[in-house]
Amino acid sequence: MKMPKPSEDAKAAFAKLVPDEPAVTLRPMFGQLSAFVNGNMFCGIYGEELMLRLPADEIEALKKQGGRDFEPVAGHKMGGYVVVPGNWRAKPPSALIKRALEVARKMPAKTAKKKAAANR
Repeated sequence: MKMPKPSEDAKAAFAKLVPDEPAVTLRPMFGQLSAFVNGNMFCGIYGEELMLRLPADEIEALKKQGGRDFEPVAGHKMGGYVVVPGNWRAKPPSALIKRALEVARKMPAKTAKKKAAANR
């Protein structure tokens, strides 16, 4: 299965939505663009769609409004993430992005993993 690629416009729009804080970083992830705090992803774009990390009850509330589980590969749900309903560029969900940041900020920080030695 081929992964969808975000347009340059989607990447630029996403970058403008992400809170401008020293602890927040934008990084490419599998050809997409994601936002991290303390090494934990809290939101990103997948193709042209916006996904967020939220608690289960908030994911369910968003699903009732048209959101859906985030499945980067069909049939393989990525727990804790939801695809935001509607056109996120026309009506930016700033409050939801800030909420996702709060959720991820409370998680234990991830440390950088050492890369395995190549073909010893």
